[in-house]
Amino acid sequence: MKIPEQGVLLRVFVGESDKKGSLPLYEAIVLEARKLGLAGATVVRGLMGFGANSRMHSAKLLRLSQDLPVVIEIIDSGEKIDSLLPFLDKEVTEGLITLEKVKVVKYRHNLPETKGNT
Repeated sequence: MKIPEQGVLLRVFVGESDKKGSLPLYEAIVLEARKLGLAGATVVRGLMGFGANSRMHSAKLLRLSQDLPVVIEIIDSGEKIDSLLPFLDKEVTEGLITLEKVKVVKYRHNLPETKGNT
């Protein structure tokens, strides 16, 4: 798979406890991105944050259930990113979605070794 040099970075900010059915929302987003053939996705769990309602979320606060911030990052062409936006519009009921232009310097994967080659 090749990403053009000028790509788009999609960031989706949600809560760790946000759900789509029985799945965590971040997992549903990554699975949908994979289904649509996007280049890849990374989920990052935050240690602390707050959103539009100013409620603090922190790993330091003692709670039975922590709703820590989660960021899903996906880089691909604008057209591929656009194919995911209707899903996000429907499923992300609380959170933040951002897009920005990025310059892709390198995107490669390891080729599997083939038997018999020296």
